[in-house]
Amino acid sequence: MRPARRRTSAIALPNRSRTHTDMELIDLSHVIEDGMVTYPGLPGPEISEHLSFDESRARYAANTEFTIGRISLVANTGTYLDTAAHRCRGGADLGRLPLEQCALLPSVVVDGGAVIGLDDFEGVDLDLEGCAVLLRTGWDRHWGTDAYGDAAHPFLSEAGAQRLVATGAALVGIDSVNIDDTSAGEMEAAALFAVARYREATFGHLLMAGDSLVAAEVAISL
Repeated sequence: MRPARRRTSAIALPNRSRTHTDMELIDLSHVIEDGMVTYPGLPGPEISEHLSFDESRARYAANTEFTIGRISLVANTGTYLDTAAHRCRGGADLGRLPLEQCALLPSVVVDGGAVIGLDDFEGVDLDLEGCAVLLRTGWDRHWGTDAYGDAAHPFLSEAGAQRLVATGAALVGIDSVNIDDTSAGEMEAAALFAVARYREATFGHLLMAGDSLVAAEVAISL
């Protein structure tokens, strides 16, 4: 298994002038499967058939058939984005987040271990304003197992979150079950991000030139 790393070892910052026509797009999301568990205690998705081909033939003209699928799931399923609405009443939800504020962003990959703090950002002296900062801990090796949701999962410290807010990062992702320490229930990093987003949307205190800060539990291998 790949060990967790403590220090920054990989940085990738695409030229901001690049466009979607010359940028490689990589889908980081997991396939959503019936009954899969993303977060302990939350129900898994239910994927079923609402209307089958055979059932449709009884309702429509001869030789006319189709199927309709049915999906029921909680928002925190698979690879997902948290917006201000997740932590702040009245905050913007995903439907109010412009796609350009969370896609085709210049990216920085930061390697870390059990607790990602200020030390892990040493050497990351590039301008992070408007960037997606992806925290790589190696925890994705547990995806699909009970260990993935263990309370000992890697997380971003409050000091690390404050640094990312101060530097103007647009999106923060992690390959762990949660970006916060879930053992105590305080969720400091998510709260800092949510408040920053809420102030931008509600009070016009722009955290960064027109961008919104987004937290993502990526759950992928970077």
